[in-house]
Amino acid sequence: MSYDERLRRFRAQVAGRADLVFLPISADLQYLTGIPRGAPTFGAVMHPGAWLEGLWMTPARGPVLTLPRMTAEFGGLGSDAVEVRVLGDFDDPAALVRDIVQGFGLGDAPRIAIGDRAHAETVSALHSLLPGARFLSATDQLRPLRAVKSAEEIASMRRAGAITEAAWADVLPKLRHGMTELELVMEIDFQLRRHGSYGSSFNTSLYNAGPDHPLTLGRHEVTWRRAMRPPMSILTDFGAIYEGYCYDFGRTVAFGAPDADFVRVHALVMASQRAGIAAMRAGAVTAAEVDAAARRVIEDAGLGAAFRHRLGHSIGLDVHEPPFLTQTDHTVLQDGMLFTVEPSILFDARCSARVEDVVVARPGGGEPLTAGFQELYVVD
Repeated sequence: MSYDERLRRFRAQVAGRADLVFLPISADLQYLTGIPRGAPTFGAVMHPGAWLEGLWMTPARGPVLTLPRMTAEFGGLGSDAVEVRVLGDFDDPAALVRDIVQGFGLGDAPRIAIGDRAHAETVSALHSLLPGARFLSATDQLRPLRAVKSAEEIASMRRAGAITEAAWADVLPKLRHGMTELELVMEIDFQLRRHGSYGSSFNTSLYNAGPDHPLTLGRHEVTWRRAMRPPMSILTDFGAIYEGYCYDFGRTVAFGAPDADFVRVHALVMASQRAGIAAMRAGAVTAAEVDAAARRVIEDAGLGAAFRHRLGHSIGLDVHEPPFLTQTDHTVLQDGMLFTVEPSILFDARCSARVEDVVVARPGGGEPLTAGFQELYVVD
């Protein structure tokens, strides 16, 4: 689907609901126009007037892309497909936005749809310019269009999956007893880039556990220093970026020969994933029913409490998108929806297991975009 067609469909979606739309630099904007996002940094990098950075349109007029000079010049975010207005370093951003809004011929109390990733500063500035404005979510209006992926989007995700698997294939020979968790994270991130990824689609994560290696979540300054020694399980969570599309992938590694309990746990996780994928019959099941089908395998084995999270989430230009494969989401799956299917059995001080692949919902069941490395990999 061309960007012109996406814009046309979005205009039709917001007509009668909003008088003005603002989308910041985000996945929403990239979906509609192809204007890319940069990789985020830990601390904020701001330019004068950054609150107006994004695209303005109405159901009938625009779009107009407004950029601070430094974003336009150093970020390379100009576009031949839309009108671009550049804010000089010493110009007044409110005056530029006021000129655009007046050019659109809006009344005193417009309904303004704003992308969910916009800054509060943008909303505050618009409220000052248009005190009678009412605000709603532009992202909510766009989600029905983004939820079902086109053949071209699925092809991009398939390529992101191929890069991810190629990176994992080159990580495996590097695994050795005694390496730190940080060394493994760095190796994964290096191999992703080496194989063509723009970077990691989210922070590469490990959920490692064993008798002498407690599962510790969210404390990277502690866990990254830990040496990994047998017996333990290494659970990975990472993904590549290709043409703005984000992959999400996970596998389990045994450091040391796995005992019978570890082998059983891994086999249950893989059976759970197969059940979830088979249940993804587009037009016939809800997200909650898919979650239940996969969860039942682990619950029937008496380990339901160790499956601590939802089965999966939609994915595409963002890593986490709605709908979600969880017991409270009753969205009916549609052909072309993409979901992660990522069951796990997590223990605090025992070998654990997880698996994760991106899967397309199809009328006859799910179509995985990656399917390699299904066996438990052992580093003796």
